[in-house]
Amino acid sequence: MEKTTVSDWHLADEIETKEDVIGMLEAAFEENDTKFLLKVIGEIARSKGMAQLAKELNLSREGLYDSLSPKGNPSFETVVKVLDNLGFQLSVQQKKAS
Repeated sequence: MEKTTVSDWHLADEIETKEDVIGMLEAAFEENDTKFLLKVIGEIARSKGMAQLAKELNLSREGLYDSLSPKGNPSFETVVKVLDNLGFQLSVQQKKAS
């Protein structure tokens, strides 16, 4: 019997357009789960090139990976800088009534 190998799947590999990014960020914010949001932002950052992003933000690549991992705890400033570098900004809107 032939062995089957499974390769790692990464969300970053599926991001192709700005609309993909917007949809992923909107969905992540709707979940109201900080760890999930950081994972999504991390995947978006990977899709754009984590090494270059870290360089532009004057951070180490490893530090940025760690910050945006589910176990990470980045400063709000780091999150805002990452989103800004990716071409996004945070905004506030009132929650929809349940």
